[in-house]
Amino acid sequence: MSIESGFPTASPVGSERILVIFPGALGDFLCFLPALERLAAGRDADLFAHSEYAEILPSRIRTRSLESREISRLFTTGAGRDAELREFFLPYAHVYSWMASGQPAFVANLSSLTNGRLKSFPFRPREWRQHMTEYYLSCLGESPLPQPLARIVLRGDALEWSVRFWRMHDLADGRVLALGPGSGSKAKNWPAEFFSAVARWWKESIRGQVLTFLGPAETARSEAESLCRSSLVVRNESLGKVAALLSRCDLYLGNDSGLTHLAAAVGIPAAALFGPSDPVQWAPRGRRVIVARQHVACSPCSDHDRKVCAHRMCLTDLGPDKVIATLEGLLRADSPTGLASLTRRGSEFNLFCK
Repeated sequence: MSIESGFPTASPVGSERILVIFPGALGDFLCFLPALERLAAGRDADLFAHSEYAEILPSRIRTRSLESREISRLFTTGAGRDAELREFFLPYAHVYSWMASGQPAFVANLSSLTNGRLKSFPFRPREWRQHMTEYYLSCLGESPLPQPLARIVLRGDALEWSVRFWRMHDLADGRVLALGPGSGSKAKNWPAEFFSAVARWWKESIRGQVLTFLGPAETARSEAESLCRSSLVVRNESLGKVAALLSRCDLYLGNDSGLTHLAAAVGIPAAALFGPSDPVQWAPRGRRVIVARQHVACSPCSDHDRKVCAHRMCLTDLGPDKVIATLEGLLRADSPTGLASLTRRGSEFNLFCK
């Protein structure tokens, strides 16, 4: 793994080198990951993205932060004539960018610096109505069949840390439920008291323990306070450590979020709660994933509508009892006979609660 490694260094003789620029958050990135894997197959790949992604990528994909000078300079007039930047981009046979495709200066500068070796794509095209993984693959002219799944790397140091965490908190003797009560938008969040009800069911009926994962946004809010009091809380840990912890859990429940995509990617049974966002485009993909939704005529809705929505029926009408029934189904399916019904052809399954 190379974070802020400086890029570029000499590649092995005969090895083609590419550069990829991707600006998305974690959920976006995990949807993009199958396309990145195909781009990197048999080639040396450098990636400008959020630097924490290096913790779940193979070491052959070198990662640097989007805040690097080489990226920020591309937004300024005249950067296409910068000799230092031209030297930086010179070793790359191809440059693939999903960043700032609608900003002429950025695209013109990068195209000039790469002598036409740039392929620039919109990050999220408004007209696209299929899954985003299919979109990113379509940019490369790649077929999405069989359904591609994100494959992440669990690193040895993170796995060792997760073993120590498990021992420290006496988690080895029972089943562990992971909860992700947050997301990038409060409008997508299932009510915190519903998560608390699920946590109580798990502890009383399953006799298991609950891990609640909180990032900076959730830590700053007060909605999850009661949930925190009734569970073991993981706050603001690194992406690699979170992935390692999730891989040890027996079941996951969370909102439409990057964490939910991560839980699906590590392969544990996962239930994703969708309200205003569209699972056709954004459902997490994994070997054992189910999407739970409440059937409401106005769902999915636009970003504007979800921000001004007064009732949030797509989430508030999806009660804990319905979700608990979904989780019980996942537990039953997580067996040698039941699992096949959830994993054939790698498909995710939608549960429309009525």
